Amino acid sequence: MEKFGFLKWSVYTDAHQLFSRILEIVKRLAQVYRFDLGNQIIRSSFSILLNIAEGHGRSSRREFARFIDIALGSLHETLAGVDVLRYNNLVDEREFRTV
Repeated sequence: MEKFGFLKWSVYTDAHQLFSRILEIVKRLAQVYRFDLGNQIIRSSFSILLNIAEGHGRSSRREFARFIDIALGSLHETLAGVDVLRYNNLVDEREFRTV
């Protein structure tokens, strides 16, 4: 594998775009929600990026698969967090669909 090949992967690029969208959403949240809920969603979306990168650097397919599995779990966590925002009318349906 190329040393930093993950930087070119579409899954990594998609994760980057998701992270940027999450930052935009959290910036607009009221202060009361930004610290706990917003921070958790930022951390889970950032975890997707980091686990893809870390998995790429591992020496075995099994280790790589474990980090990709963790990234997938973080994706589900991020989606659940944005769903909570939608359920509580902090983001609208259209915005939810763009995440």
